[in-house]
Amino acid sequence: MDLEKIVNDLLQGNPTSILVVQVFIVVFGTLLFDLVQKRLVRRMQGRIEATRILWDDALYFALLRPLSVLIWLLGLSFAAEIVGRQTDAVIFEIVTPVRQIGVIATVTWFLFRFIEAMERNTVLKAERQGETIDRTTVDAIGKLLRLSVLITAILVGMQAMGFSISGILTFGGVGGIAVGFAAKDLLANFFGGLMIFLDRPFAVGDWIRSPDRNIEGTVEKIGWRLTSIRTFDKRPLYVPNSTFASIAVENPSRMSHRRIHETIGIRYADAARMGPIVAAVKAMLQEHPEIDSSQTLIVNFNAFAASSLDFFIYTFTRTTNWVQYHEVKQDVLLKVMAIIEQHGAEVAFPTSTIHLAGAVPPCEPSLQEQR
Repeated sequence: MDLEKIVNDLLQGNPTSILVVQVFIVVFGTLLFDLVQKRLVRRMQGRIEATRILWDDALYFALLRPLSVLIWLLGLSFAAEIVGRQTDAVIFEIVTPVRQIGVIATVTWFLFRFIEAMERNTVLKAERQGETIDRTTVDAIGKLLRLSVLITAILVGMQAMGFSISGILTFGGVGGIAVGFAAKDLLANFFGGLMIFLDRPFAVGDWIRSPDRNIEGTVEKIGWRLTSIRTFDKRPLYVPNSTFASIAVENPSRMSHRRIHETIGIRYADAARMGPIVAAVKAMLQEHPEIDSSQTLIVNFNAFAASSLDFFIYTFTRTTNWVQYHEVKQDVLLKVMAIIEQHGAEVAFPTSTIHLAGAVPPCEPSLQEQR
């Protein structure tokens, strides 16, 4: 015995009353089902959060809102179909395609939320466990998955609306040439972004600079068209991805050491002390805890300058942190100055010495003085 017959018996065949009761039952059933599923999903939240599995947390987050939307979409569409069968109104003919498109859109929304949650949970899990993870790769995989879901949803939606997918793909193959010429810069940026994701010359958070262009700063975001860089004076810089295919990019964030390369001069009067000073400075660098003595370490007298005898220091610090590097460099230079003073020498500065060839004859008095 179907719903219509039961209601018909109850209301003694009144069409309007039958229609109202049927719609009420469908809407009430939708509301009740939605409340039940919300209660069940919330009860599962504690168990899901207690596990260490990534996908169940992502699934819970992705289901929260799309599931309610899907239930109401189906319930209201069934109610609309009941009204359409009773009234034979033309407008209710769109209920079926609207329901199909709505279901496709809701499933797409669910998949987008699931991919987003998986990205976030993957990064958070790696940070909690102290592991290193390439955020650029995670972001690239997420974008590719979202793009695949979107293209699939569009094709399925067009098929549901009665369009031929084979015809669309054929037209796309022919029209793709024209679109490629019209949007060549956009495509160049897209493939430039793809090359960044594949080659990974830099990642989000890296400090990069280009000797070819006035580009230097910290990478904030790598998109499919633009890369966002924050310069050191806190200005945003947006660089098209195609630019990186034609310029050299330096990534100081991935250096293994930082270099100290300084030239220091002492007075010509302290020439006899140059050898002991150089030896003492070299010994100090070899014993310094922040200097990596396994790398190239050179301390040598190398130039007769205009006002000084110059020796140079060439060595590498263990740290790559910019602030800590300057603290180490300051400590090294202060110790070099102390070594020079300990040997009775002085750091040179530009001076001039005038040598007189002979005695200067006294000046003759002027006529006025003679008077």
